[in-house]
Amino acid sequence: MLMRKLHKRSPEEKERILLDIQQLGVIAGIRKHALSKATYYEWLERYQASGLEGLEDRRNVNIDAQIKRLEKENKLLKEILAEKELESKMKDELLKKKIAQWNKEKQ
Repeated sequence: MLMRKLHKRSPEEKERILLDIQQLGVIAGIRKHALSKATYYEWLERYQASGLEGLEDRRNVNIDAQIKRLEKENKLLKEILAEKELESKMKDELLKKKIAQWNKEKQ
């Protein structure tokens, strides 16, 4: 089984490959650059939509966004939990005072 080493390509390198494939033709170009058709068409679509910026590696960006979202959610959940704990302690204190008051009234 042939294993190819995957490496990150810069947006400029991707752009050169796209331009080369346009000159060579899709089949010859993707063979020369060892790309799948899906990768070529994905790059082409992103390049046509956003230019060189569209060819930047977005894998870590998505992960970073997910991490930030989860951290924000975690912070919010901790705040909610702290509020609930405080509310519970306050209710316990009120209940203790009320019980003490009832016991005094019974005597």
